[in-house]
Amino acid sequence: MSRGKGQDRDLAECFISVDVETGGATPADYALLSIGACLVDDPETTFYVELKPEAKRTTQEALEVSKLSLDILETMGEPPAEAMQRFADWVLDVLPEGHRAVFVGFNAAFDWMFVADYFERYVGRNPFGYTALDIKSFAMGRLGSTWAGTSMSVLGPEYLSGRPLAHHALSDAQDQAALFRALYAEPVHRRTNREDDDS
Repeated sequence: MSRGKGQDRDLAECFISVDVETGGATPADYALLSIGACLVDDPETTFYVELKPEAKRTTQEALEVSKLSLDILETMGEPPAEAMQRFADWVLDVLPEGHRAVFVGFNAAFDWMFVADYFERYVGRNPFGYTALDIKSFAMGRLGSTWAGTSMSVLGPEYLSGRPLAHHALSDAQDQAALFRALYAEPVHRRTNREDDDS
């Protein structure tokens, strides 16, 4: 049964960390190559898939970062329609009753556009709805930092023992989950400069 507008706001939230590796910068021109996901509060509950590349461009720089091989993906990767349906089924399977799935990413704008595009084209629906939670933006508000202060080179030493992201979609999703849990536990930053006092 479908819910009316606004009823999702009454549901408890289930945070799911998602990371992707791609052939380039945008889903219109470049293929989605792998997806990793885990529950933020249970990072051993995971999903991972490598996709058969669509007939789109790839950049050597992107492939060098992900260490993925187009030749291997052509042979071993799952067709996008099957991969996205499995991902949608996994999200619904791990979602507790009475909860809504919240997509969590670092930088969510990048990962989200690929996942949303592929869900729309291959499944016809997105189990995350139409929104995503960006860890970098969350860190700005939580810590009172600048955007530059939310880079992994700044946050990693503080919250991830300085280890860099591996650029493997599942490993990165799990590291993102650890980072988000640590930031969520931080006290909310309260600005106390004169401008705020006078406002």
